[in-house]
Amino acid sequence: MNEKLNETVENIKAYFKGVKTEWTKITWPEKNQIIVETIFVIAIVTAFTIAVFCLDKIYAWILGFIPTIR
Repeated sequence: MNEKLNETVENIKAYFKGVKTEWTKITWPEKNQIIVETIFVIAIVTAFTIAVFCLDKIYAWILGFIPTIR
């Protein structure tokens, strides 16, 4: 049991050493790039939201011509 515990602890240590090594390889984007990309994402989401809303209204208008069965 003790060997298994030591092996698990060593595996955890090796994992976090790997995480630390990979963390130093990260290239973080600059502040300006983050701002521009955030604005771009918000603009695209807004455009798609408006498009879906308009299509919903158009389909509702078209389906309004279909008589309902009572």
